[in-house]
Amino acid sequence: MPQPLPPLSARPTVSVVIPMFNEQENIGHALGFVVEALERQAGDYEIIIVDDASSDDSPRIVRDAAARNSRIRLVTHEKNRKLGGTLRTGFAAATKELVFYTDADLAVDPDNLGRAIRAMRLTRADVIAAYRFDRVPEGMRRTVYSIVYNTFIGLLFGWPFRDINFAFKLFRREVLESFEIRAEGSLIDAELVIKAKNSGFVVQQIGVDYFPRSFGQSHLASPAVVVRIFRELVSLYPEMRRPRPKRAGPPPEGAGEPEARSR
Repeated sequence: MPQPLPPLSARPTVSVVIPMFNEQENIGHALGFVVEALERQAGDYEIIIVDDASSDDSPRIVRDAAARNSRIRLVTHEKNRKLGGTLRTGFAAATKELVFYTDADLAVDPDNLGRAIRAMRLTRADVIAAYRFDRVPEGMRRTVYSIVYNTFIGLLFGWPFRDINFAFKLFRREVLESFEIRAEGSLIDAELVIKAKNSGFVVQQIGVDYFPRSFGQSHLASPAVVVRIFRELVSLYPEMRRPRPKRAGPPPEGAGEPEARSR
């Protein structure tokens, strides 16, 4: 079991990881609000945008933002590697004390990062996973998917997850460095929290207001995504129950390879 991590300062350093695929309507808007929140709440920060082979104008928007703010970095996949591969690339590039993961469509006010940091310090947690107070605005189909999936994962792993797939999670970086992350698709959200908890880290949940996307299209609620989640769950279930420590060696697939380039 891991030893308790040292206490956090009031304004820790933060790496923000944002996966991006065809988000030209959202990414510039999101970056503005994320930077505002980090300027208030972090001692230092970096924002890592991982572009998963977008075909629209979103990479140019990020490059323009990075030219104005050196703390913004764009990492590009030449081939689409889905959510799991994209997050693994972003986590491997993170260098700060805390790693915060959220989406480009800004489904939650980034000012809640301050609440998450406060909750982490207050409860001495290693992971903060947010849940939506109200899922109904996302539509009936996705609401039903969420309820069924959260119930199933809770029964399977013996812990009451409120909203396991919601893209608002804050980690001590040591957590992400302690075990291997293997999911390629959207199972990665469950893999991260379950492996952290089953590795002995403290996980807490906080509620946040949720804003459904106003622009662009979600790629995470199709039947194909749901099928892929359950296929990966079958293959990764034993490892999620009993996580193995991360082995020393080369960086995770995608980090530093030609198909994942910093710009």
